[in-house]
Amino acid sequence: MDVMSEVLREVRLTGAVYFDIVARAPWVATTPGAAKICPAIMPGFEHVIAFHIMLEGRAWAQLVDNSEPAVLLEEGDGLIVARGDWHSMGSDAGRHTIPNLDTYRPPSSGTLPYVLREHGGSGERSRFACAFFGCDIRPYNPLIEALPRMLAFRKSSAAGREALDLMKTALAESQSPRAGSEAILARISELMFLHAVRQFIDGLPQESSGWLAALRDLQIGEALRAMHTRPSAQWTLDSLGREVGMSRTAFSERFTAIVGMPAMQYLGKWRLQVAARLLNQPHLSIQQIAADVGYESHASFNRAFKREVGMPPGAWRRRR
Repeated sequence: MDVMSEVLREVRLTGAVYFDIVARAPWVATTPGAAKICPAIMPGFEHVIAFHIMLEGRAWAQLVDNSEPAVLLEEGDGLIVARGDWHSMGSDAGRHTIPNLDTYRPPSSGTLPYVLREHGGSGERSRFACAFFGCDIRPYNPLIEALPRMLAFRKSSAAGREALDLMKTALAESQSPRAGSEAILARISELMFLHAVRQFIDGLPQESSGWLAALRDLQIGEALRAMHTRPSAQWTLDSLGREVGMSRTAFSERFTAIVGMPAMQYLGKWRLQVAARLLNQPHLSIQQIAADVGYESHASFNRAFKREVGMPPGAWRRRR
């Protein structure tokens, strides 16, 4: 089983909200944090990932807190802001503005949000497109935690070329929506995101650590596949080590060093993420869900779920 695909399914990654923006220098556009815009732009999800790609001209992109250097994006380059940070794009580095939150509210007509605006001054023209993906981040989304706060990719890369072609297709579709357009746009969004993430994984140094680096490690990647394929199995460090041909001690040390947490802690977090998705199915009892993800008792499952997300599974189900 493909661990990345399983994670994307469990955290419900999807997206079909697009903006097409034209601006002339000097200009600046600030995107609010995920917590601000998620309820309006992707209701029903907990988190929003922003994806920007330059169609013409150039722009500087940076986090509003200025904690990382600004990134220059030229035609065909793209940027993913995965962790929901406030960020800006503009003709000059170091500038931010107060965003208009009404921009991020879907139109009352229910049609696909497609916005073409021209703002700024009268200088050099730039055009960029933005897509927004919704996903869950609780109880556990290992992908979001593993991605950098800003992930830039270049037109010169395979991911950049593919993303640019896909974004152009998405914008054409959103301009002339037909039957199935929303489903097509959602799939295009996912493809753009995956191409960029795969490019990032391929570019990681061999000695890298973290969840994404673990996916390409022969033995730890196999252990992750085993846990994701059979989360309800009564895994132990001994059985996981045997599964990948390692001793208990060697496996435990290597897993922690690469992934950044002990194997059994990771398994517990992933079980709760699977359980959270199952809680969306009203015909399943909480006791049955607890058993399906490997808990021997309803009580132990309740305690673990509440410890991780701040509420028991019954309250989570009602809120969702």
